[in-house]
Amino acid sequence: MVAAEVLEIAELEEFDPEPYLRLVTTRPTPQPFRHGPSLARRRAARVRATQRRRRVVVGLVLMSALTILALPGHVFGATNSSGLSSDLADSSVLAPGMDYVVQSGDSVSSIAKDVNPVDPSLVRAQLVHQLGSSVVVPGEHVLIP
Repeated sequence: MVAAEVLEIAELEEFDPEPYLRLVTTRPTPQPFRHGPSLARRRAARVRATQRRRRVVVGLVLMSALTILALPGHVFGATNSSGLSSDLADSSVLAPGMDYVVQSGDSVSSIAKDVNPVDPSLVRAQLVHQLGSSVVVPGEHVLIP
């Protein structure tokens, strides 16, 4: 709101007979909050909402962590003792710990290739160390490393 106030100053009347105007601004008085919940209730509701959001975020983080931990190791590129990834090891004919009976035409290299088709040199070295020789005889029992 704006109001005008007329000032009549006796000293100035002899120089200028017209009255002076001065603008007077009035600030409206703030109206109290009369409708809805009180300020304390609104603040309490805001705090509850913040706490609820925090709980939801923590719950989502924990669920994500548990989901990641529950995934099998081969998803992350895990390998077994023969150096193969889990999915390649499952697809190979021979697995570590198996007792293999040597067939005619088998060699240490062919057995190693059956165990680890990607890199048979590691398995071949383990087989030669275990057998003490690089020669196998048909009918011989070989424990796959």
